[in-house]
Amino acid sequence: MKLIEAVAKRLNNLLIENKMTQYALCKKIAIDPSNIYNIMYGRCKTITLDKLFLLAEGFDMTAQQFLDDDLFKPENLEIN
Repeated sequence: MKLIEAVAKRLNNLLIENKMTQYALCKKIAIDPSNIYNIMYGRCKTITLDKLFLLAEGFDMTAQQFLDDDLFKPENLEIN
């Protein structure tokens, strides 16, 4: 799986766990909802580190905590 796909899955799982909508997350971290939509629905091919940090902040976690998931194990990712 590509890194952006893993980010989208992790994001979706965290939204469900936290009973949060995409819109609520966008309001909390002050980014345009289209950014989340593009990640979630495969319109983005990459993610910047600053966006990753913002997403993690939206769930009151560090980027390290966000990435601490089996989705991000090297054997589960296609890294080019």
